[in-house]
Amino acid sequence: MHTCNAPRLDARLAAAYDFVRPGHAAADIGCDHGKLTAVLAASGKYPKVIGADLRPGPLAKAKQTLEHAGCEDRAELRLGDGLSVLTENEVGSIVLAGVSAQTTWEILEKAPWVFRKGGPRIIMIPATRHDALRRWLWEHGFAFIADRPVQAAGRWYAVMAAEYTGETREPTFAECLFGGTGKWPEGTGYAEWQRAKLPRMRLGVPDGSALAQEIDDLLAGSPSQTASQSALPKGEPRA
Repeated sequence: MHTCNAPRLDARLAAAYDFVRPGHAAADIGCDHGKLTAVLAASGKYPKVIGADLRPGPLAKAKQTLEHAGCEDRAELRLGDGLSVLTENEVGSIVLAGVSAQTTWEILEKAPWVFRKGGPRIIMIPATRHDALRRWLWEHGFAFIADRPVQAAGRWYAVMAAEYTGETREPTFAECLFGGTGKWPEGTGYAEWQRAKLPRMRLGVPDGSALAQEIDDLLAGSPSQTASQSALPKGEPRA
């Protein structure tokens, strides 16, 4: 994966890299220090690599990262807000890492061209509310290619890859909580981390409601991994 003097990626960004479609242009939106941008550019697997950020400071750091990696001529840095820096059909994969679930879907909503069949693969690492982002994706016609749990700096993250199909669905609470993470070796640890949040989630949920029953069942130890195993198609995540 790493060539030249490309920087080392943490587990989150390494997983995101694995889901970027080779042979197509790729964009790292909110590239910050530019580590993922540099690794994508250094790999030689992508005809065009774009790193973008809203602020000049991070772009300056990304430029330094690219120069140190010796691949500044293989990537283009752009200043701008969200997907406004891209044009329709310009890239095959878009990485959105390190922002909240709500910010992620707000960025997508401002780019109607991602909501079409055959559009770009969206690779996301939400900083918060993994369950909310999963629900939004399913309810807005996206299908998961992969939903991988990873640990980095002592925290659990979910690295999600999804593509628009136009087929919407209403997921259960458990499906949103665990997604397809049960397909991965790290799924058990991620599930335990998510289950630890259940008592707080239960607060304020009316007794007797369907949601209360589902949370109570999970708290009682009903199988949580059933949802995570069924949330993705059978077989290995597709590249």
